[in-house]
Amino acid sequence: MTRSKKKILVIEDHQDMRENIAEILELADYQVISAANGKEGVKIAKSEMPDLIICDIMMPELDGYTVLSILSKDAKTSDTPFIFLTAKAEKQDMRKGMEMGADDYLTKPFTDTELLNAIKTRLSKYQKIKQTLAKGETSFETVQNFFDEAALQMSIDKLTKGHKIIQIPKKEFIFKEGKYPHSLYFLVSGKIKAYKINEFGKEFIIDLYKPGDFFGYEALIEDTSYQFSAATLDDSELCIIPKEQFFLLLNIHKDIANTFIKLLSNGMKEKEERLMKMAYNSIRKRVAEALLMLIDKYKEPNDDIFSISMSRHDLSSLVGTATETLIRTLSDFKEEAILELKGSNIKVINEQKLRKIKG
Repeated sequence: MTRSKKKILVIEDHQDMRENIAEILELADYQVISAANGKEGVKIAKSEMPDLIICDIMMPELDGYTVLSILSKDAKTSDTPFIFLTAKAEKQDMRKGMEMGADDYLTKPFTDTELLNAIKTRLSKYQKIKQTLAKGETSFETVQNFFDEAALQMSIDKLTKGHKIIQIPKKEFIFKEGKYPHSLYFLVSGKIKAYKINEFGKEFIIDLYKPGDFFGYEALIEDTSYQFSAATLDDSELCIIPKEQFFLLLNIHKDIANTFIKLLSNGMKEKEERLMKMAYNSIRKRVAEALLMLIDKYKEPNDDIFSISMSRHDLSSLVGTATETLIRTLSDFKEEAILELKGSNIKVINEQKLRKIKG
């Protein structure tokens, strides 16, 4: 099978420079398309959908910053790796380009090797990020690599390599509703609940987090105080990512920025759906849905039977009912041979029956 060539768009107003870059890339087995100014470049980028864009900054019609701004706002081109070319080596110009979302920066004059290495690195990293996000695989190592990449690209004193992992015991606060965020959280191990307290002091769990989940990003992205509280259900390990580094990551990796926006949107939809079900579904159905939510969140792929230790208070908060009502329903499920109960431990022995109750 013939491997398809990567398509690269070169936007450069100087003809000699444009043709020289195109020749180098064609010799390196890339497919090259060219534009002589920013306006033409935007049009070609939207029609040709290149795998990577190389763009000069100082150009007629539209400058490089404007080209990047326009393409970043278009869903079809927002994720395309973007490399700036400039004759300036001033730090503020580099900073501006990277803050706008450029993936790399080459200062003229550059060698053939520097050009090809920059392109190879960008395409390789972009492909790895796409594969990781497509598979839904998020590990601490993946998160660390993303931030290490940010640190390599931007020489900013506030950026540090490595991120703090803290141990938090069971039933401890992570953050409280109404407080302003300073960090993004990544769950390395353990279980976390997100919950709200109503005017009568009743707790309602709105979400659960498992290892590999980010949380606390809603308030960061919306620039508001936390709309809910978070606490540990088990002894947990958290990676603490400072707010400044989080936003730098969003600027540098457009795939990740889009992923967090999608997470935010999906999370809101899921919460709305849960609230609707709580308002209209029977207690049996709501308990079944809560147990299935736990299964979907925490059941290991190779486990035939799901078992979890969870207090009746926490489970009733997840269901949105009184603890006494929950206990009666669990007892009914036990009599129907759906569950086995021992202390705080709940073992689901007939998941199919639960799914039938959910409907």
